[in-house]
Amino acid sequence: MTPIPETPDDVTQGKTVEQRGLWFEEYEVGTTYLHRPGRTATEADNTLFTTLTMNTQALHLDAAYGAETEFGERLVNSMWTLSTLVGLSVAQLTMGTIVANLGFSEISFPAPMKAGDTLYAETTVEDKRESKSRPGQGIVTLRHTGRNQHGDVVAVAVRQTLVKCAPAS
Repeated sequence: MTPIPETPDDVTQGKTVEQRGLWFEEYEVGTTYLHRPGRTATEADNTLFTTLTMNTQALHLDAAYGAETEFGERLVNSMWTLSTLVGLSVAQLTMGTIVANLGFSEISFPAPMKAGDTLYAETTVEDKRESKSRPGQGIVTLRHTGRNQHGDVVAVAVRQTLVKCAPAS
């Protein structure tokens, strides 16, 4: 990560706080974080994400096709939902403290997202342990749950992350 120049002393008046995620030691198993604000999916989001990722599924791109499905309209690409679900957690949990995303052990989409739906994210810390091979780092297992504006679960993702331990004081 490229260091950002510090603010000159003549500009800073008092205490400064830099936004960051949690150090490994700050994660507590069983704690749930609610990430706000949510993110409303637009037709433009869906079309752009779908075309950028070369996903030519008509259910995401073709309004006439979508109208003929059981949903009656196009659906938001579930990979957009997954990416946004994880993204909504970054500022609160992993900004500047994550080393790597190690992988996902579970991903499900119990209900679809449609353009105009708002995705709200919450993350529960399921497990954590110090890394055996990387001193100063730990593995944290996170369960991300996405709900729409009605409270319906639209996505669940369990992932493991490699996180930095707090710097020595």
